[in-house]
Amino acid sequence: MTSTYASASIIVVGSANQDYIVRVSTPPGLGETVLAKNLLKQPGGKGANQAVAAARLRGNVSFIASVGDDADGAFLLRELRSEGVDTTNVEIINRGRTGIALVSVYDSGENSITVVPGTNFALTVERVEQTILRLAQGKDNAVMVVQAELLTGIIETSILAAEKSGARSILNLAPYQPLRKEIIALCDPLVVNEVEASSLVGWPVFNAATAAQAIEQIRRFTRSVVITIGPEGASWADRQSSGHVPAPFVEEVVDTTGAGDAFVGALATFLAKGATLEEAVKVGVQAGTFAVRKPGAQSSYPTLSDLGLDETVAVAGPAKAMAKIQPLHELDRDLREK
Repeated sequence: MTSTYASASIIVVGSANQDYIVRVSTPPGLGETVLAKNLLKQPGGKGANQAVAAARLRGNVSFIASVGDDADGAFLLRELRSEGVDTTNVEIINRGRTGIALVSVYDSGENSITVVPGTNFALTVERVEQTILRLAQGKDNAVMVVQAELLTGIIETSILAAEKSGARSILNLAPYQPLRKEIIALCDPLVVNEVEASSLVGWPVFNAATAAQAIEQIRRFTRSVVITIGPEGASWADRQSSGHVPAPFVEEVVDTTGAGDAFVGALATFLAKGATLEEAVKVGVQAGTFAVRKPGAQSSYPTLSDLGLDETVAVAGPAKAMAKIQPLHELDRDLREK
């Protein structure tokens, strides 16, 4: 069933990486060698992850990125296309090496990630600006999403081009890097986790209470802000209101890799469909909660039907869908049964 709201454009500017995921009991100490339990090779990169997460929820997604003229790049393009992501604006760099991410996942479900950018750093400001302006032209409710696995100039150009075209800018400042105040001011919303929020405000953010304090500080210099807090859900604020969305209890966290990207992809999709920030955050929390129950990033992302939203979004539109959305405890029960 095709959504009535599929014409809303989501433009994702970001990284595409080949993920190498190893499972180990605990992080090795300095000078220590540990044996991995297994190795998975999966598509990843924050940009590609968020594009796939949005497409799984029937977002109309165009991806602006660069990959190498290599086996990894060809694999990533095939996977993106199979998910329904428009890869027309993904540039293949001759003799370039596609970005890779080395991901360690521990028994706790937490992870640590090292990224080798490769061709992600081959994006040019001229191409990014021209492509965003072209894709957003004449589109109502267009949303542009960008993350920080890119060069600073690309991030700033993306946000400025979105502003010029009338598109809404979502910046996922992950990993954290300092940006000009004029750029942060245009974000709607700025999305960070506890670590990135701590870097932004200059003091530790580690739970819902401290996130609420950080929200009050950050909302003064941007249009809206969201802080994701892992198992405690997410806090949000715009110029008029603020709130907190708790996450349902997860009996077993399998892998947190890419859960934040699942959140951002869902958030972008529902904002493009006309949902309020609070409504979009609610769906984002559900998407992120769904993702931590399965291994890997893109392979763990939900569809609308996984979240109990398939019929209501396709037929009734986002406002009625949000009114019918399952209470979080019911969603938690349903996900346990999957």
